[in-house]
Amino acid sequence: MDYTIRIGGAAGQGIQTIGETLGRVFVRTGYFVFTHQDYESRVRGGHNFYQIRVSTQPVYASRDGIDILVALDSETIPRYEKERTRRAQVVYDSSALKKTYEGPAFIDIPFAKLAKEHGGSPIMANTVATGAVLGMLGMELDALLAIIAETFGKKGEAVVSANRKAAQAGHELAVEQCVTCSFAGEKKDTKASRKKRLLIAGIETIALGAIAGGCRFYAAYPMTPSTGIMNYIASKAEQFGIVVEQAEDEIAAINMALGASFAGVRAMTGTSGGGFALMVEGLSLAGITETPVVIAMGQRPGPATGLPTRTEQGELQFLVSAGHGEFPRIIFAPGTPVQALLQTARAFDLAEKYQIPVFILFDQYLADSQWTYEDFDLSKVKYTDYRLRGEAFSGLAEYQRHAYTANGVTPLGVPGDAKHLVVTDSDEHDEAGHIVEDGETRNRMVEKRLLKKLPRIQKEIAPPLFYGDLHPEVVITCWGSTYGVLREAVDELSATHSAAMLHFSEVFPLPAAEASGYLSVLKKAGQTICIENNATGQFERLLRAETGFVFSGHVRRYDGRPFTVDSLVKELKGKIKRR
Repeated sequence: MDYTIRIGGAAGQGIQTIGETLGRVFVRTGYFVFTHQDYESRVRGGHNFYQIRVSTQPVYASRDGIDILVALDSETIPRYEKERTRRAQVVYDSSALKKTYEGPAFIDIPFAKLAKEHGGSPIMANTVATGAVLGMLGMELDALLAIIAETFGKKGEAVVSANRKAAQAGHELAVEQCVTCSFAGEKKDTKASRKKRLLIAGIETIALGAIAGGCRFYAAYPMTPSTGIMNYIASKAEQFGIVVEQAEDEIAAINMALGASFAGVRAMTGTSGGGFALMVEGLSLAGITETPVVIAMGQRPGPATGLPTRTEQGELQFLVSAGHGEFPRIIFAPGTPVQALLQTARAFDLAEKYQIPVFILFDQYLADSQWTYEDFDLSKVKYTDYRLRGEAFSGLAEYQRHAYTANGVTPLGVPGDAKHLVVTDSDEHDEAGHIVEDGETRNRMVEKRLLKKLPRIQKEIAPPLFYGDLHPEVVITCWGSTYGVLREAVDELSATHSAAMLHFSEVFPLPAAEASGYLSVLKKAGQTICIENNATGQFERLLRAETGFVFSGHVRRYDGRPFTVDSLVKELKGKIKRR
């Protein structure tokens, strides 16, 4: 079993409600799910879709080919005509679309009418549509009815009952009409249904990672695709004792985060490219004052406002070089929700350990995509308090915020925890934090906060993940959110090629090439291909600049959409040399 369901319609029609509800039903029934969205930058209107892939086996990306198409507007059916598979079924409401489609592939179900007839309002048409899809698949309604009770329980039994009746009406009519649904008669995996699984999006796990990593202050100005981090942390703020501040702009947001960090708590901010442009001066302030801070940076296509709700890996080079002057930073680019959680939590430790900014670089695709997991292993989350507090701080004979040390890291004192003053400055300064102009002190400070830290920071960087043939003829390399699609592409290519992948999720500084061995893997391969969601090959250029390695080919996409397994495999097969 491996089906793709797409719900198409205009913003405001409840596309996301249907998609998320179906995803929850499938996971509760024991299946593996992967979802992604495509939507325009508008509150109402336009054309959007929500796509769900459901399978009896783990899935990591979307595929081409639609098996069930739910059409909520007149644009959906003609737009995706060429993407429907041979067994595809289309479910729609002719009264809403003002058009009737003939043929066994089309199922006309009056969503709004059925909702109203069964004690509800037309707004419950989404519940009817959800029940209809389950009927087309030959699935029972138990999980959906339970979700309805949980979702609408606080609104009273009348609302719950109306939604249940609406779901049953859609389900019954779909079973009755979908006589040619080949997948409705397929045997479902009943063993899997006993397992409890999670369905979670990348944006949620970044927020969870922040909470697990000890974040106590979050400031941001809302900007897609990072806003979900602030929303999630705010929903848990009281439970975990976190202060969440919606700043007036991004300049204020990063400076608030730096102020909170200086005052002694773990602090974070989040934004997208346009907002980060405003944060760059604050980033340099963090660099010279050696103030730890975590920054979530959500990529979307630019320049300027670009495509606000689409995806792209277009800002790696921006983060590598952002800020005036030279100072260290770490850039994580998670490829899965698990990586997002663990790396965000780890970012707080490393930011404090080396007193530097650490980035979580993600994109719209990772933010919105939902993955299926049986559990998260939170034992891998480590928490070390690197702050100098209480007796340890007050017991010092003297304290200098920027004192020279062998490793470049000065003890990080918390202001107010001792009689000692904690002084720093955005101008170049001496060990005590006071402004200086002399060249000798400048040299020593650059060595302290940059040159001494860099070798130690690089040792903290994990090697890329290797997957595939142990002795590959072809090595395909990617970074960030393309992990899932490339993993499935390698599985498909393995039938005809000796292929493997390298996935980098810790991208700057790059892992030490000799220690991690990835450069040896690339050099031994007969062919190497780099996959990126940008036009210029930003990671490819970074790897070449840092190691001298040149890939033999590349595949790039920059239309604001993510790769799919089928389209990527097709492109790769066109580039891979035959044996």
